[in-house]
Amino acid sequence: MTTTEGVVFERFSAWFDGTPALVNVSLTIQPRSITAIIGPSGSGKSTLLRAINRLDEGLPGARRAGALRVAGDDVLAPGTDLSALRQRVGMVFQRSNPFPRSIFDNVAYGPRLTSRTQGSDIDDVVEDALRRAALWEEVRDRLDAPAHTLSAGQQQRLCVARALANRPTVLLLDEPTSALDPQGTVRLEELLYELQRDLTILIVTHNLQQAARLSRRTALLVDGVLIEEGASDRLFTHPTDSRTEAFITGRFG
Repeated sequence: MTTTEGVVFERFSAWFDGTPALVNVSLTIQPRSITAIIGPSGSGKSTLLRAINRLDEGLPGARRAGALRVAGDDVLAPGTDLSALRQRVGMVFQRSNPFPRSIFDNVAYGPRLTSRTQGSDIDDVVEDALRRAALWEEVRDRLDAPAHTLSAGQQQRLCVARALANRPTVLLLDEPTSALDPQGTVRLEELLYELQRDLTILIVTHNLQQAARLSRRTALLVDGVLIEEGASDRLFTHPTDSRTEAFITGRFG
């Protein structure tokens, strides 16, 4: 296993309408593990996440510099197939956003769109994705039910299943438990802990306890600058930068 399987930022910067959102970020995201991105509001955490599958593409005044690679491939290169990139790099947002379709059709949407899976094979893809998202046993008898009939926690796991159906290698999550109750949060954290065996996972979270217990490594961003990155157990107990200590002890942010 090499770091080329993960995600690498090299002196990566991003601007929107001339305002810097990220400044010379160099960061290697280890493969098949969970990395947490923490920092105050407006520090560039979501921008970092969205840059990986170029979700900010086309926003007015958007500009970037530096290098960004996924599994060794330059995702900023001209001619990059954005549809293929977003299959490889799945995204789960702060609030669950299931399509106004059935549970089955939500999960089948991506494979059908790319025509990679047809006919009876789609049933196997949907079941596999729902099993990997720890949702199959809860919905197997109501796959035709509207997705909005699920609980908030189930809807968020459905969104994970929808991403998994595209067989990604990287999974990005932006505050995925902020709208969930404690039980839903536990279920999703348990799911992510299992998925890291196969996926490179990045999670943006304001919950420092969640970052400490879930991630192998943590990165702190402040005003678009990477302040510190390292093993989570070390960073939360013996940070090397005074700004990290100030943030995790609540003195700012």
